[in-house]
Amino acid sequence: MNVASASRAEPAAARAAGSAAPILVWDLPVRVFHWLAVLCFAGAWITAESERWRLLHVTLGYTLAGLVVFRLLWGLLGTRHARFASFVRGPAAVGRYLRAMVAGTPEHHTGHNPAGGWAILALLALPLAIVATGHAIYNDVGGEWLEEAHEAIASGMLALVGVHVAAVGASSLLHGENLARAMVTGRKQGLPQDGVRSAWRSVALIMVVAVAAFWWLQWQSAPTAAGSTARPAAMATDHDDD
Repeated sequence: MNVASASRAEPAAARAAGSAAPILVWDLPVRVFHWLAVLCFAGAWITAESERWRLLHVTLGYTLAGLVVFRLLWGLLGTRHARFASFVRGPAAVGRYLRAMVAGTPEHHTGHNPAGGWAILALLALPLAIVATGHAIYNDVGGEWLEEAHEAIASGMLALVGVHVAAVGASSLLHGENLARAMVTGRKQGLPQDGVRSAWRSVALIMVVAVAAFWWLQWQSAPTAAGSTARPAAMATDHDDD
């Protein structure tokens, strides 16, 4: 499999000649990872300040960490555009892409562009730091500084997500292609030989089943309403006996 050419800028002449067509770029595991990660981070952010929803907050955090671990493995073993080798480029390539963006003539990349590739790496690293600090806090390890670090990293990731969304919007306008929709359908404009052959639905199904099973186990361990009131009731009885 020729991974090295997967993220190169598509020749403008080829696109102008009309040889580019909708091709499968993002396999289903990549798309399932993306939207589950969005769901987990958004849910964890919303429930961060609520003791009532603490178990949900923790569950979503651990799920996000598991998804990131999968994505790291898929970045080594997955389809051509999912592999880090296809989109992680050096500073020169990133600078060239950004200059072309500013000039209004952006390079077209079938997979992630060089700037987006570094954003993806950051969006994979930050959740691991968030979950690591959150796990320590949940187990009463560390002090107030760790809670502040946890919140600061989460805020940093939220800011990066905002930049990422804005960049996707700008790139969509400049390229005349809906990149957000591509993460739903898996298809982008490209040369036929640059498409992936399989969507790997079986792997995506295993991902969904694994996440659902983890959520079910967490739900089973959730304290019941009776359990949450048992101790206060017992304490009240003891008080009356006194």
